[in-house]
Amino acid sequence: VLKIAILSEKYAIDYKWYLDIMLKLIRIAGDFVSEEVWYRVIQVVVNRNDVQSYAAKIAFEALQAPACHENMIKVAGYILGEYGNLIALDPRSTPMIQFDLLHSKYHLCSPTTRSLLLSTYMKFINLFPEIKQYVQDVLRHDSNYRSSDVEIQQRAIEYLRLSEICSPTVLATVLEIMPPYPEKQSPLLVRLKQKKPLMEADGSSEPSVTTATHAEDVPKFAETAIHLNQQQQQQQQQQQQQQQNGLLVSFDTNEFSSHYDESTSYSLPSTITTTTTTTIQSTKKFLFKHSDIIFENDLIQIGIKGEASKNILHVEFYYGNKTNFNLSNISTNITLLGELESELRLNIEPIKTTIDPKAQIKQLGTIECLKEFRDLPKINFAFFYSNVPQKIDFSFPLYINKFLEKAEMDSNNFFLRWRNLDKPGQECQNIFPAKYPMNHEDCRQKLEGFGWSNLTGIDVNSDNFCGAGILHTSAQQIGCLYRLEPNKQAKMYRLTIRTSKDSVANRMVELLEDEF
Repeated sequence: VLKIAILSEKYAIDYKWYLDIMLKLIRIAGDFVSEEVWYRVIQVVVNRNDVQSYAAKIAFEALQAPACHENMIKVAGYILGEYGNLIALDPRSTPMIQFDLLHSKYHLCSPTTRSLLLSTYMKFINLFPEIKQYVQDVLRHDSNYRSSDVEIQQRAIEYLRLSEICSPTVLATVLEIMPPYPEKQSPLLVRLKQKKPLMEADGSSEPSVTTATHAEDVPKFAETAIHLNQQQQQQQQQQQQQQQNGLLVSFDTNEFSSHYDESTSYSLPSTITTTTTTTIQSTKKFLFKHSDIIFENDLIQIGIKGEASKNILHVEFYYGNKTNFNLSNISTNITLLGELESELRLNIEPIKTTIDPKAQIKQLGTIECLKEFRDLPKINFAFFYSNVPQKIDFSFPLYINKFLEKAEMDSNNFFLRWRNLDKPGQECQNIFPAKYPMNHEDCRQKLEGFGWSNLTGIDVNSDNFCGAGILHTSAQQIGCLYRLEPNKQAKMYRLTIRTSKDSVANRMVELLEDEF
C-alpha cells in the first residue's frame, strides 16, 4: 500500500487522477492503509485549490457505499468539513444530506474517528448555518455530551458552547478553512525508509514529495518572508527539476521565503530623496493569486497574503527591509476613497515602528465586503531611512472576486438559473480578441483562480467553459454564472456573465476581458 501511494503520486497525470487512485486504494486496502497514507491525501487536497471541489464530490460519493471503511470515513469527514460547501448547491448533496450521510456512519466508528467527525460537524455550523440546530442536537446527546471517552466529551461540550456564544463573524474566524500545509519531507518516504533502510545506500532516487501532518493537529500558517530575486530563481529551478522528475508540483503555496540571504549584496540608490523611485508590479495578477509581492524597490519589499471566508478577507502584509540599516518611524495607512467607505470595512492591526536590517515585520487585518465595489483602496507606506523620510503610495489589489466562492451544480440547475437571470442589467456579454495564446488549460486555471467553478459536461462544445460562483457581501449573496466561448479560428473570445445583482456582471467582464 505504501509503495502504491508513493508511485501514484510520482507518476500522477493530474491531481484528479491521483485522488481517484488513492480513494480506490483506501476502499480496497482498508485496514492496510496507514495513517501516513490518508494524511497525505488530505494534504494534497488542502494544498490544491483546483481539486477541492472534485475531492468533496468523490468523497461524498464514496460515503454512499453500503460498506464504508473507517479510513474512508475519516478522509470524507475531513474533506466535507472543509469543502462541503463547494457541492452544497447540488440537490443530491445538500447540507442536510451531507450531514445525515456522515452521521449515519458515526455510531459504527471508533472514538478517534468520532472525534474527527465532531470537528466536521462543527465546521458544518460555519459552512451551513441552516443546519446549526441539528448539529447542536447531536452535540447535546448524552452519548457525546456525557461520553465516557474524555476526548469526545470535551469536544462536544466545547463545540456546543462555542456555537452558542460566538457571533457568525467570530465563528467564521475560529473555523476558517485550513491553510496550506508547510513543505517538509514526506512521511510516506520516512515510513518506507524505516521498512528498507538500505534504500539510500543503494543510491535509488526518491520522489521529492512533501509532508502531511496529523488531521487532529491544526497546522500553523507557514512563517513567511519576502522573496529576494536570487531566492526566486532558486525556487524556480527547484520546481523545474521536480517537474522533470515527473512529480506533482510542490505544495509550498507560500509566496515568500523564510529568511533573507545574508550573502546577497543589495545596491542602494546613490541619492535618497523624500519620494523613492519605484517599479510597481501590475495589480491585475492578483485576480488569480492570493499571495505575492505587491511592491519592491532598493529599500523595501512589500508582500501580501489573503484568504477569504465568505465576505471576510483575512490579510497579512509583509514588510521586508532589504538594507543593512534600520528602517524607522514605520507607518502604513489604507485609504477608502469615495463610495469604498460604504462598501468595505477595514480592521487592520497597528504596525511595528522599526524594521531591523535584512528582517521583516508582519501586519494582520480583516476586510469585510459590505456590498459590491469597483475601486481599489490606496496604501500609503512611510518610513525613515538614514534619517531621510520616504513615502510610497500604491493601489491595494483588492478585487471583488476575492469574495467569490465556487459553486457546483448539474446541467439542469445551471440552465434553470441561467434562464432566470434574464432581466436587464443582469447580463453582460463582450466579444474580444485573444491577447494570449489560446490554451485550454491556461484558460481553465485562470477561471478557477478567479473564483469560478469549472462545470464540465454543461456545454455541448467541449472547448467552451461554463461555471458558477457565489459573491458574498454583508448585504446579500449574489449568484453568478459565466460562459466563455473561444473561437480559435478567429482568435476571439465571447464572454457572457449573468448575476442576480445588476452591475456585478459588468464589473466581472471588465476584470476578465483583458486576461485571455
